[in-house]
Amino acid sequence: MKNPILYIGFAAILFSSACSEDKLDDVNTNPNAASAANLNPNYLLADGQLRYGNTGYTQLLYQAPAIQAIASTFNYYGNGDKYVNAGGFTGYQAQAFNEGYTALSRLQQAISVANTQNPTRFANTIAISNIMKVMIFQRITDTYGDIPFSEALQAPQGIVTPKYDRQQDIYPQLLTQLEAAINSLDPAAPTATGDLFYGGDVAQWRRLGYSLMVRVAMRMTKVDAAAARTWTEKAAAAGTLASTTENALLRTDIAFGDTQNASSNALRTTDDFREVKWSKTLIDYLRTTNDPRLGVIAEIPQAGAANNANQSLPGNTAAAAQRGLPNGYDLTGGAFDIRRRADYPGPTGTGADAAPLGNYSRPRASVYIKQNTPAFLLTYAETEFLLAEAASRGWSVGANAATHYANGLRGAMQSLAQLDAAATVPAATIDAFVVANPLRTTNALQQINEQYWLEASTTFNFFEAWFNWRRSGFPVLVPVNYPGNVTNATIPRRILYPTTENSNNPNGYQAAVANLSGGDQLTSRVWWDR
Repeated sequence: MKNPILYIGFAAILFSSACSEDKLDDVNTNPNAASAANLNPNYLLADGQLRYGNTGYTQLLYQAPAIQAIASTFNYYGNGDKYVNAGGFTGYQAQAFNEGYTALSRLQQAISVANTQNPTRFANTIAISNIMKVMIFQRITDTYGDIPFSEALQAPQGIVTPKYDRQQDIYPQLLTQLEAAINSLDPAAPTATGDLFYGGDVAQWRRLGYSLMVRVAMRMTKVDAAAARTWTEKAAAAGTLASTTENALLRTDIAFGDTQNASSNALRTTDDFREVKWSKTLIDYLRTTNDPRLGVIAEIPQAGAANNANQSLPGNTAAAAQRGLPNGYDLTGGAFDIRRRADYPGPTGTGADAAPLGNYSRPRASVYIKQNTPAFLLTYAETEFLLAEAASRGWSVGANAATHYANGLRGAMQSLAQLDAAATVPAATIDAFVVANPLRTTNALQQINEQYWLEASTTFNFFEAWFNWRRSGFPVLVPVNYPGNVTNATIPRRILYPTTENSNNPNGYQAAVANLSGGDQLTSRVWWDR
């Protein structure tokens, strides 16, 4: 395939300067400018994938600490770590909405351009764009609840204040639209050259599409188990992701700012690098089962503030040395200062070179803060864990629950090597761990979903870790009760709508809020969250 970064760079330049999100016709004022008649829609496909997949703070500030994957004493992480809406940082609540619809707009433009030019030639670009649309719409609705769907992306047709569809109406359409998109993939048609995930490989997109079908269907287990079963069994029969080599990854690049891994860039910020740590909940969970991932995902920084700030200086990765930071603490000197806890391990370094958090484990720098670290979006392990749950419910999904679970556990460990070779867990070690930790029948759903949480967290797919925790209830997390929290010491169940929606689309916004049992609050629950 052609260099995907060229597609990203061109699309970013074109659409930042030439047109708005929803109007391609403006560029026609210049006969030499790109238009629906001469623009390659693959540029738009690449741009949409990048905008969806490269999240950074969008999931780091709320989802990651809320599900106790990471912890931080720094102020803006208090939004998810302590359930405190801190000042201007609440603007990050809007990013999943705004970034999601921007990505959707790019994909809709790709479809429009492809249909204008030659729908046969661009059949796979259209199909992949439609699969991506399902993936993105699901993330947005799972984050907020009711959202614009049936009237979304129709500004060129004059619909600038789309209605908000109810989530229970969106989900069936996601599944039928996904099935149609999968069926429209054509191995005989030209390759979608702008695809950043699989280079346009139609067979892999079919398997990804059916794994996405499993994800969408399983989200409905508590509200429509019959539909969840029907669609999950259909996907399993058709063929889902078959190995970790088929993980859906956004491969980032250090060449341009927009193509660098946004999460890595966030953690490279001085304050974040110093104070973002793995949560005590996650580290303790790994230690309980002697999980070999503990020795590859985490490190204790070398002693002293200066060494802590040196991003090129590797830390101590010995499993026995790792220590997670409890959620819900700060460094402000009050009652919730982490240094007041009885188990506080003390700083490293002395005097002006003291590092108060130096004895807590951070995400391993060589694995997680490289600017070309891939972003994980949907994985073989995730799919296998969901199929394990489906099998444990008695559904027909090929293998039995124990086999799917073992596949998921093995795949979760193998996937880490895709972050960096330093995170490779030896095959023999993986095999031994899988054999020693089989699925137990007494608490299968808990065991499966705890491992789902662990896999999604260690691959930095915090959106999915949060969504599935809300659906399954596992792991069982103990909320923090920090002064000034806005949730009455309850872990956030959703994110607030962008404040601009009440002014830009008041009728849609107000109708959506009315459908939430508690209103537009972090503690309100979406349709499937029971």
